[in-house]
Amino acid sequence: MIYADDEITLEWEKSSIPWLKLFTVEPYREMSDVPSSLRQRIFGLLLLIETEMRDYFRPHKINLASFGNYCPHVHWHIMARYENDSHFPEPMWGKRQREGKLELPDFSAFEQRLVEKLCPLNNV
Repeated sequence: MIYADDEITLEWEKSSIPWLKLFTVEPYREMSDVPSSLRQRIFGLLLLIETEMRDYFRPHKINLASFGNYCPHVHWHIMARYENDSHFPEPMWGKRQREGKLELPDFSAFEQRLVEKLCPLNNV
């Protein structure tokens, strides 16, 4: 767990790429079930995380996904993708394309940087 408050949690997905998951605390089934103010907050957080990932990790592409087929609880995947990661251009849960060889900056430093940005936004 990277961050949690009364509305959302943010955690790392164990992976060879930078991959975060943003969950609502309340187990809403669909985004249309989420109260408007929280939906706006989620979209703002997704943009913040995307921007920070782009700046820190310098990926080829950021993937944002919200499926919830196995876990019918509103959550978003935010993934920094690289042309030489193990699955690119396939999704990370798709068919492996190659042995990924990434040299990435320290994840814990990114986590600290992100938490510093999230704390002042607590309830934005």
